[in-house]
Amino acid sequence: MNGIFDNLTRVKQARTRRCSSWDETGRNMDAWKISKGETRVLADIKGPGKITHIWMTQGNDDTEFLRKVLLKFYWDDEVNPSILVPLGDFFCLGHGMVNSFQSLFFTASTSEQSRNKFGHFVALNCYLPMPFNKSARVELVNETDSDHYQYFYIDYETYDAPLDEDIAYLHACFRRENPCNGWAPEITANAKPANIVNKTDKDNYLLVEAEGEGHLIGFNLSVTNLQHYVKRPHERTWWGEGDEMIFIDGEPWPPSIHGTGSEDFLNQAFGMQPNAYIYNGSSIYEHETEGYQTSYVFYATNPIRFSKSIRASIEHGHGNHLSNEYSSVAYWYQKEPHKKFGIIPVKQRVPLVRTFAFPEGSKTDPIPVELNEEMKEMKKLWEEKYKTREVDNELY
Repeated sequence: MNGIFDNLTRVKQARTRRCSSWDETGRNMDAWKISKGETRVLADIKGPGKITHIWMTQGNDDTEFLRKVLLKFYWDDEVNPSILVPLGDFFCLGHGMVNSFQSLFFTASTSEQSRNKFGHFVALNCYLPMPFNKSARVELVNETDSDHYQYFYIDYETYDAPLDEDIAYLHACFRRENPCNGWAPEITANAKPANIVNKTDKDNYLLVEAEGEGHLIGFNLSVTNLQHYVKRPHERTWWGEGDEMIFIDGEPWPPSIHGTGSEDFLNQAFGMQPNAYIYNGSSIYEHETEGYQTSYVFYATNPIRFSKSIRASIEHGHGNHLSNEYSSVAYWYQKEPHKKFGIIPVKQRVPLVRTFAFPEGSKTDPIPVELNEEMKEMKKLWEEKYKTREVDNELY
């Protein structure tokens, strides 16, 4: 017997415990108040052990708090965190929005009135196992200008014997480009002028770059679609057709894993759909939010293994011609030590508002794009022949 419920059929020598925000006075004030600018340790656990479940719900007057509040996880007394992600994005809710969805590793629940709203109340759950040998420290950083009230459970178990040598540690990192620097953002996806040759990941949106030995288990990807159709300006275009490219252990082109389009990467087809399955789906759906999409995909049965390094990226539109806003979280397990990674400043993490205006200081540093002759030719072709067509997706 070897399955995800295998541990339920075996008696194990372990002690089950919980770190939580309960009011130790015996009253009912069960949320921790975390002042603006404060970092608070939610759990500091001695190992060996494993975090088995995390539940959180919270309140904050800042409607952008799901992006401005950070989670940081440290394993075995390390200096650099193995998990460094905004609160909402860690639980697969991008854009600072809330919604209800269910997946294998994460769930979220909110009221019908709060669905697809910025910064409303939401219950968050994570079921990813998080083993550690010496210690586990979980911190919450409040980078809003308001007091933050956090309810939480961090469920874990401890063991008498050290973990096996092949045990890997959970890692997660957040990235964002606001906006991506497309070479022809005026061209719609699937239009013939967008169909250039691209045999490099140089200008792709970078999802993760890690070093060590381990396996990648998935992503969530948030996109703010900034492009409208030329003759139907009330309609947003399709932001996809970007191929994922995953290079393993420093290999040259072509990569071991090369995809066929954004929705294919996310294990859907012909656009995204308003569903949330255990391994993939939409936690926030673009046609219910006027252009905001958050999708997730998990490789629970098909992890992507690496011995030295991994670099995963995705085109923003085929050949990187589109300039939408992208943000993401990558999840992977690896042996320590890991390559240090950081996070962009709080001003560059804030979501775009309903008008898709860029709040002051929110743009990330653009990645330079050098137009080749084919790109120049296709931009000219778009202006001359395709721009004002009623049907914008004539690829063949």
